[in-house]
Amino acid sequence: MTAPVSMPHVMPTYGRLPIALSHGEGVRVWDTEGRRYLDALSGIAVNTLGHKHPKLVPALQDQIEKMIHCCNYYQVPLQEELARLLVERSGMTNVFFCNSGLEANEAALKIARKYGHDKGIDRAEVVVYEKAFHGRSIATLSATGNPKVHAGFEPLVEGFVRVPLNDIAALEEVANTRPNVTAVFLEVIQGEGGVNPARTEYLQAVRALCDKQGWLLMLDEVQCGIGRTGKWFAHQWAGIQPDVMPLAKGLGSGVPIGAVVCGPKAANVLQPGNHGTTFGGNPLAMRAGVETIKIMEEEQLLAHADRVGKHLHDALVRELGELKGVAEIRGQGLMIGIELDRPCGVLLQRAVDAGLLLSITADKVIRLLPALIITAEEADEIVAILVPLVKAFLSETSAA
Repeated sequence: MTAPVSMPHVMPTYGRLPIALSHGEGVRVWDTEGRRYLDALSGIAVNTLGHKHPKLVPALQDQIEKMIHCCNYYQVPLQEELARLLVERSGMTNVFFCNSGLEANEAALKIARKYGHDKGIDRAEVVVYEKAFHGRSIATLSATGNPKVHAGFEPLVEGFVRVPLNDIAALEEVANTRPNVTAVFLEVIQGEGGVNPARTEYLQAVRALCDKQGWLLMLDEVQCGIGRTGKWFAHQWAGIQPDVMPLAKGLGSGVPIGAVVCGPKAANVLQPGNHGTTFGGNPLAMRAGVETIKIMEEEQLLAHADRVGKHLHDALVRELGELKGVAEIRGQGLMIGIELDRPCGVLLQRAVDAGLLLSITADKVIRLLPALIITAEEADEIVAILVPLVKAFLSETSAA
């Protein structure tokens, strides 16, 4: 057990582990006491290229020397460059830049409401999902499907209709009974909710229903996008295209960034004065996004994430799949959840003590989100560290 790190002047909004990380390289990080860890979390799917990437670091240093920030009073050529890269890879048309996934999701909700107002719907409603997570602002926490996130912040924002994931009949019932719905908003793979994928046939059916009803399909790819599943965007596995797609996390490889990518139905909903941001689209963040995409393509990280993700998934299934107490191992690419039949929060500290960084989400799900540069050998290290921890934990506890 490591000694607690004191942070007395910082608000106590996080249940932090008692280590402080000082530096990293590749998929390894070191704490201030010199201990080394294998990073299987990558800052919660943020450090796409790992730490200290030899191409990214000099590019960001170059940009810092030129310009870090200028406001949106002026043209920002790097915004256009990154927008073009995202449009080309998504098949969509236009992009709004902001600073985080929460901000991107907030912008998406504003688009859904304005889209309704433009159609004469004064009290627009958005379909959202059980176990969803879209952020912690008042609007995005209201869209989130977790009572723990809601608690203490009531009254919640109105205008949301909640349905279960992968239940097309529930969505069809909404279509038949809620005339003010303007959009369907879901994560392609729920991250905080427990690594719960929307099934391919469900996504295809939702796309068809949105087309029939004239609704916007808004797919939150904040955590599962930017190559994490082996395609640029997780919905591409289903062969569909959304109307609105919030992005963040991995797009900047550690530099704060958010984006809302829109197709023709949504691209012109927000007009000058409808939305904005001081820091969004700043040159440093845009350069980080441009370089991330370029490096991913140079190093063929989409195919790599798919290949190593399958390797890691198969190894976990082989070692844990038949173990009593393991409910399911799921996910896609390098976004993997191991659901146990009991709360397993204690594994966070045990993993740290064993030299592994990971996440526990939805109380019972071990979440792995390593950098897309991770090798098969490093994935095997994750398995070698994690499997004994899971087996020991299950042997000493009972199911909930």
